[in-house]
Amino acid sequence: MNKFMSAMLGWAGIVGVMLAAPPAVAQEAQEEGTMMLEEIVVTAQFREQNLQDTPLAITAVNSDMMEARSQTSIHEVAAQAPNVTLTPQGQQNGSGMIAFIRGVGQTDFNYALEPGVAIYVDDVYIPSLTGSLMDLMDLDRVEVLRGPQGTLSGRNAIGGAIKLFSAKPQGDGSGYLQVTYGSFDRIETRGMFDFAISDDLFARVSAVSKSADGHVKRLDYGQTHPGSGVPVMGQGADPVLGTLGGKSYVGGRIALRWTPSEKLEINIAGDYTRERSEGIESVLLYGNHPGTNADGQPWLPSTIDGSVIPLGCNMVPNGVNSCDTLTGYDGRYVSYGTFLDQTPATSQSPYKPLALDPHSYLDNYGIVANIVYDISDNLQLTSITAWREFQSDWTQDVDNSPLANQQLRQRLDNTQWSQELRLNAALMDDALELTVGGFYFDRDGSLNARVDLNYAGIDFIHGPDPTPATNKAVFGNFIYHVTDDFNVTGGIRYSEDHKEYVFYRRNPDLTVPSAPCAYFLGAPVAGPTGIGNDPNCLLLGLNGDAPPPFDGSSTDWRIALDYRLNDDFMVYGQVATGYRAGGFNPRPFFGSTSPFNQIKQFDPENITAYEIGFKADLLDNTVRLNGAAFYNDYQDIILTLAACPISPCLQPNNVGTAEVKGVEFEVTIRPTEALSIDGSFSYLDFQYTELNATEEALGGLTLDMITPYTPETAFSFGVQYDIEDVFGGSLSARFDGTYQSKVYTEAINVDNVVVPANNPELGLDNLVASNKIDGYFLGNLRFTWRDAEEDWQVALEVRNLFDKYYFTSLYEQYASPQTISGAPGLPRTWALTVKRNF
Repeated sequence: MNKFMSAMLGWAGIVGVMLAAPPAVAQEAQEEGTMMLEEIVVTAQFREQNLQDTPLAITAVNSDMMEARSQTSIHEVAAQAPNVTLTPQGQQNGSGMIAFIRGVGQTDFNYALEPGVAIYVDDVYIPSLTGSLMDLMDLDRVEVLRGPQGTLSGRNAIGGAIKLFSAKPQGDGSGYLQVTYGSFDRIETRGMFDFAISDDLFARVSAVSKSADGHVKRLDYGQTHPGSGVPVMGQGADPVLGTLGGKSYVGGRIALRWTPSEKLEINIAGDYTRERSEGIESVLLYGNHPGTNADGQPWLPSTIDGSVIPLGCNMVPNGVNSCDTLTGYDGRYVSYGTFLDQTPATSQSPYKPLALDPHSYLDNYGIVANIVYDISDNLQLTSITAWREFQSDWTQDVDNSPLANQQLRQRLDNTQWSQELRLNAALMDDALELTVGGFYFDRDGSLNARVDLNYAGIDFIHGPDPTPATNKAVFGNFIYHVTDDFNVTGGIRYSEDHKEYVFYRRNPDLTVPSAPCAYFLGAPVAGPTGIGNDPNCLLLGLNGDAPPPFDGSSTDWRIALDYRLNDDFMVYGQVATGYRAGGFNPRPFFGSTSPFNQIKQFDPENITAYEIGFKADLLDNTVRLNGAAFYNDYQDIILTLAACPISPCLQPNNVGTAEVKGVEFEVTIRPTEALSIDGSFSYLDFQYTELNATEEALGGLTLDMITPYTPETAFSFGVQYDIEDVFGGSLSARFDGTYQSKVYTEAINVDNVVVPANNPELGLDNLVASNKIDGYFLGNLRFTWRDAEEDWQVALEVRNLFDKYYFTSLYEQYASPQTISGAPGLPRTWALTVKRNF
């Protein structure tokens, strides 16, 4: 609390400076033709409020701004939100999004590990990273709530919440059709039509279709490197086997709004998205494996003499760890991945060869009914009922080479339904605004996978592991208007979680490992995965193993004070809590019958957050400046680490506590009617204060490390200038720039560690291992012409204007199986869009 009070005093100085602006300046600016900023309405506290009156750190983006910035996917919105990192998942995780806010988030798609940022679409909770990378189809606005939202959003909103709100039918006959063509043969169409069925029934239909070629080329190593001993995979003279990163999806939404009376409004909407994309973009950045199994036999025998082909700098096409001789291609965007395991079959591993199709598929659909009934002038009941389902199917070639170090095909199935009831009341002559409610969520999911881990000597079928889960909650929130200028806001929420998990592990021929490893019985073999052991004997006893159910509960609370110093300036302070649910280790390689049992539970993690801030509309409402400072006490942090007595291992543990401090600013300026400027800045200091797990469970974690995808500083800015009377219409020129400092992509931060090469004869004595993405700046440029009636619109955009080479994610496993891969972002691209409004 002392740190919180010190921060309060610091903000007092800022407030004093801001209030010192002479009102005469504002009047003069208005007379020169400025454009006042529009009011933004948000519903973060269960009721419509002006953004500037809401005592929360919120970034709100409407549909017009998303279009002006050429934003079509949810992860792009994060660029303008301070202390928010949203990025597409890499090839290892399939179609989804990694989300971190203020140093809290999740990188793992598995159901057993909950997201740290809660995502809602039309007040419907999305329970996993998979399926969360959504197209911004026909949205009204996006609200990004920073800091724990335990009382307002429930479990897993410990870092914050992202809420998408679709446009509602108006029955006004409006609509549009939009077509885009651009780099990598990008073809995109979007459309919407809003119409009235009757006097009180309205409909809105929207759709999107997008296709684009991948920007990473998959090359045939045998053909581009004659004499290497690597077999030629393709046919003909073209060494390009395909591409990675190509997109292909269609989506649609139908919404109905029925208003049978002034008291009742019913909104029902259904949506469907079908994605049939290529494998997610990935390139090899580090390879350092002999390329042999436990007995020294090659994964890929040379076609020349049957000798071992190593995985080293020879197959890294670009960067400090490359000794590749490739010419004629940009090595930054090259993968030698074949998605083919040609390892010769043995009695210990008889299930070869294995061929996978590089793809990333998703079917995501659902329906929601939102019913609002005004019981009286001061009493309103809201019911939100939803059912959703998705199937996600994707493949991964981890090493991006002709060797098969590690290959997987995974499928997630999810079915969920939820029910939320809210009762809003205005009491005491509207001095007290009250919301009470209840929430129920039921999910039935499963994970099924072919897991081919040559580096570990196992090749098996994972699942389908059923993972049913439920969440129940009751909550209350109030806003008490002590005076016209002073408000007290509070809330409390009680939640209960229940999870079950059953592990199924079988051989690829669907038999169950039934004999112990001969190695453990004293046989003279090369370890438990050497020839002489039965296939997958390490997985003995896991099939059908079901740990006791996980049950947990949490009570979260929030108290906030806000005071309006004048019509233009509000200050607030709050204390809030949040939690992320616990669960099971979803990837045990040793079951409950083994002395190395990896089936373990982990507890929920919790945060208590202290925040102060201000919201100001200055200079006669031409400058909007919002700021916040926060201090988080982060407890029982859940991290997934390779931290067990024996490998292979990947196990979540509660590792300790941390202090997280930071500041955030957002600004919007309209100095003239033609010019608009917006920007944001954030600074975050993440510091572990105690690591209370055993050294074994920490797996190398130290106090000076930070959580993944947590930049210390980030900023963004946008400048738009509108010019009238251009070819009978108006022309808007806009530039957006974003910067983030370095981030690490794993909990164990690896920062340019020098590692001796296993195969120095290839050309490099040492390699450099890292899971750090260096800081980078991206710039986007867009010109938009509109005719005088705004019926037609033509836009030319250039993204990544300065052609920056950067990565959206990394998959670091340099210790074992000794590879690091990365997902390179798109190079400079252009697109031309034509839109017809009607």
